[in-house]
Amino acid sequence: MKHNLIAIFGFATLLTFGSCGEDFLYKAPQGSIDQNALQNATGVELVVANAYANLTENGWGATPFNWTFGGMYGGDANKGSDPGDQSVLNEMEMYNTASTNGYLNEKWVWTYKGSKRVSIAMQIIDATTDMDAGLKEVRMAELRFLRAMFYFESVKIFGPFIPYIDETYKENDPKVHNDKDIYPNILADVDAAIAKLPATQPEVGRANVWAAKALKAKILMQKGDMAAAKPILKDVIENGKTSNGLKYGLEDNLNNNWSALTENGKDSIFAVQFSNDAQNNGNSGMSLCYPHNSGPGGCCGFYQPSFELANSFQVDANGLPYLNGEYRTKTSVSRKGGTGEAVGVNDPSIAVDPRLDFAIGRYGIPYKDWGTPKDDWVRNPVNGGIFLPKKHVYSLAEKEAGQTAIHDGWAPGSTMNLQYLSLRDCILMYAECLANDGDLKGAMDLVNQIRTRASLPVNIIKNNAGQPAANYKISTYPQNHAAFTDKATCIKAVRMERKLELAMEGQRWFDLQRWGGSVMAAELKAYVDYEKQYIPKFAAASYLTAARTMFPVPDGQIQTMGNDESGKPYLVQPAPWK
Repeated sequence: MKHNLIAIFGFATLLTFGSCGEDFLYKAPQGSIDQNALQNATGVELVVANAYANLTENGWGATPFNWTFGGMYGGDANKGSDPGDQSVLNEMEMYNTASTNGYLNEKWVWTYKGSKRVSIAMQIIDATTDMDAGLKEVRMAELRFLRAMFYFESVKIFGPFIPYIDETYKENDPKVHNDKDIYPNILADVDAAIAKLPATQPEVGRANVWAAKALKAKILMQKGDMAAAKPILKDVIENGKTSNGLKYGLEDNLNNNWSALTENGKDSIFAVQFSNDAQNNGNSGMSLCYPHNSGPGGCCGFYQPSFELANSFQVDANGLPYLNGEYRTKTSVSRKGGTGEAVGVNDPSIAVDPRLDFAIGRYGIPYKDWGTPKDDWVRNPVNGGIFLPKKHVYSLAEKEAGQTAIHDGWAPGSTMNLQYLSLRDCILMYAECLANDGDLKGAMDLVNQIRTRASLPVNIIKNNAGQPAANYKISTYPQNHAAFTDKATCIKAVRMERKLELAMEGQRWFDLQRWGGSVMAAELKAYVDYEKQYIPKFAAASYLTAARTMFPVPDGQIQTMGNDESGKPYLVQPAPWK
């Protein structure tokens, strides 16, 4: 059973946020409230919940799960659907993004809306006198965690030279230059959160100290400071626990991380909570990314996995992935169907990692508990290909349990909580740190831990006859593999494992970005060259240059901010986009 909070004041619109056990989200005041009226213990709880609510109040470009920026732009998927639907995404998937792109502005506005909510909540806490001092410190720490997360989201997109606006700015439209690296500000926020957050929380949806540590490690990894991230990741993996007190651990069943019926488990470090209330608190940011027509959700056919991603799951005779792109020279695991055939036809002779059919919907393979996909689940195979998003799509059991939602009266949503920080991500980041420092065995032991979980019988999809639905084959790396003795091979193995384990989770481009512009450019060139063999529109795609490890600042924001008293623009476009 899910519940919600509606907190509205001043700049806020209807906000809802909730999940089973998150009692701090269940009050429902409405209307415009004067800030002074909130300077009490009850008001503090409302405004802190309002800051959390920014996580659920997001559009397709603003969502922190980044199916556009991290997934599509990173080659996990293409836009899908029809060419004319959300055509603004066509330029992005062709690597011709303009500074006028509306999805860029969505992310920018979302960040500063969240920061504003945090600032107002902090100002109210400072002025509140009828509240336990220790609890005030915890709530302030939660706000620092949220602000770090909001700004980190924009730094991943626009780079670290964006305005940092904190609670000391009282005006509604502060003018701040984007001429300073704000990583120090973000890290200061997360350090303040670590200093005051407790190990557990009375409501599972709140951030705890371990979530703050994991966030700091992820920020440091994106920044390129692996040395600083390494001990934090070790601490999180070995000692961390969830806000509800569960020791961190990998779930045996991969599906437990992607179901409203089993959420907030031991693999989840920080998850955004969603509900099925009447105020559109289903996951609006993913509402385009469901199978089309008669499929679960019934709309809209976006975020279709790429041929390149699907074929990355091919394995060699030993059940290990191809680390040098050899899969790109082999027959595809699936092809477009011809007359009288399904939209997609699989090649059962090709051995694949079982996570292929966990992350990607394929014709002829059971799609969770919905049976096999129908032809109308893909909206336009010529434009979007033949594969379906799967991880975040709700199951039939969830639907029957009432765990679906409608966004804006038409778009599908789910009460499934989505993990922003996860143990599997931390384990693989730590493996990167070990590989970088030459501890190849330590890195590969962690990779093998992830692969062992993936190979468990519970993660092998079965057909109606109770047999494996495809030619699944997965093994751990043996100690005589080159990855245990050659650093370059080890790093390739860790990076490939991230691609497979985190597929379709909006992470791929951010990994490519932090591995360096040359790596990013080479991988995305290979992606475009491969994809054009199967989807003709990619013949018109550009190659992303190594310098463009960020997106342009939204043109509308530059114009709105204007110039300072000396005539200098407040916002300046990064050099690669001038």
